[in-house]
Amino acid sequence: MTTTSGSSIISALGAGSGIDFIKLAADISAASFAAQRDQITTRSATLDAQISAAAQLRGAVTDLSRALGDRIRTGDLAPKAELANPAVARVTVPAGVSPRGTFSLEVTALAQSQTLLSRPLASRDALVGEGTLTLRFGTVAGSSFTPDAARAGIDIAVTPTDTLATLANKISQASGGAISAYVGTGTNGAQLVMKGRDGAASGFVLEASSVNDPAVNQAGDLSYFGWTPGSTNATLSQTARDAAYRLDGVAATSPTNRITGLPGGFGMTLTATNTGAPTTLTFANDGSAISSVMSDFVSALNDIVGQVNDLAAPVGGELGNDPGARELHRDLAGLSSRVVMPDAANGEPRTLGDLGLSITRNGTFTLDTARLNRALENTPDAVAAMFTTGPSGVFSTFDRFARENSLITDPASLGGSLRRYESQKAAGDERLARIAEQQESLRERLTREFTASERRVAASQSTLVFLRQQVDIWSSSDR
Repeated sequence: MTTTSGSSIISALGAGSGIDFIKLAADISAASFAAQRDQITTRSATLDAQISAAAQLRGAVTDLSRALGDRIRTGDLAPKAELANPAVARVTVPAGVSPRGTFSLEVTALAQSQTLLSRPLASRDALVGEGTLTLRFGTVAGSSFTPDAARAGIDIAVTPTDTLATLANKISQASGGAISAYVGTGTNGAQLVMKGRDGAASGFVLEASSVNDPAVNQAGDLSYFGWTPGSTNATLSQTARDAAYRLDGVAATSPTNRITGLPGGFGMTLTATNTGAPTTLTFANDGSAISSVMSDFVSALNDIVGQVNDLAAPVGGELGNDPGARELHRDLAGLSSRVVMPDAANGEPRTLGDLGLSITRNGTFTLDTARLNRALENTPDAVAAMFTTGPSGVFSTFDRFARENSLITDPASLGGSLRRYESQKAAGDERLARIAEQQESLRERLTREFTASERRVAASQSTLVFLRQQVDIWSSSDR
């Protein structure tokens, strides 16, 4: 093809842009903010690592505090109760208390409930008669009844269709569980059995008001079930009474066999009597359990030290220059000298170091078992007192240690570091969101401008086509 001078001119001017202006606008807008976006993204990745590291260290410290508290509250550190006659009672030591010493225990009576058996009827489905049955609570003693003025009587409406079985249900429901009633069927027939709660004040009488006038006090008439002490309408098979015992010779009673609030906080459930033959109750400390806790505590502390050395390493550590990690390191170094028992007497252990906790030159912890054993041997009660959930002790000391290093309001703690990193991460995320908005705004503006340019280029192309045709005509006429 022969190229004319006119065609050359047109080619030089361009025969159409041939450019993807949509992609060009997106590429330019992305490139405009790439440096800022990359910088924030890189910083965000660093912050993620720092947040994870700070949370890991804080979690390790708080988890150890929680585990130590659980071990003391529910573990095997409470003094062991030993009864010379174990048949007399079961002794319990609630979590966090530490009873001491030896006690004399004599149980002269067990608490029991009143049990009343009605006269028999033919069957559980026999009608009992219509009227009102009133329950009154109080103390039954021989042929006398002393009502409990603090407890109102309970009226139970009995209908003509009530049977022995439905009457038992009504008594149980109306009394709110104060009396358990059921029908017992034996060789004599069906009898209403009523059992109250333990304790002398939980005795009861039944007042029967029959619709029959006069009441006939026979089967089929409600008066058949009325009972007061000395009455022959029912059989008192067991009288309600309190438990009675002597602890170190001090006489006491209890409405139930479960007794709490005894010296040092221990409790017991009486199970048998030993009148005239007191037994010995002794509380002994379990030194092996305390040694086990201290050994586990040291191992857990060394796990934390290892994490600190790794995560807060000056070179390569995510928290290499973090004030919270530095503070934790300093606090760990001084842990053995922290005062655990500020009111300890002279010669009694006061610090974790007195229990054998020590720190080596490389920052790890060791347990001086010889020192711990001496403390257990010389001051066993004082050592045991350090393993309770009170305001002083090993747990409360380390709990404060964990809280101090977790405070988000303290910029020098791990909690403060975590809060700072999370705030910076949130600020970076907000900045990325604003950059995305700005980038999109730029892309839209460039797209509009490039589109307008494309329209102008298209118009120019029409003009160029016309000029090319004219130049070609002119060139042909010159030949």
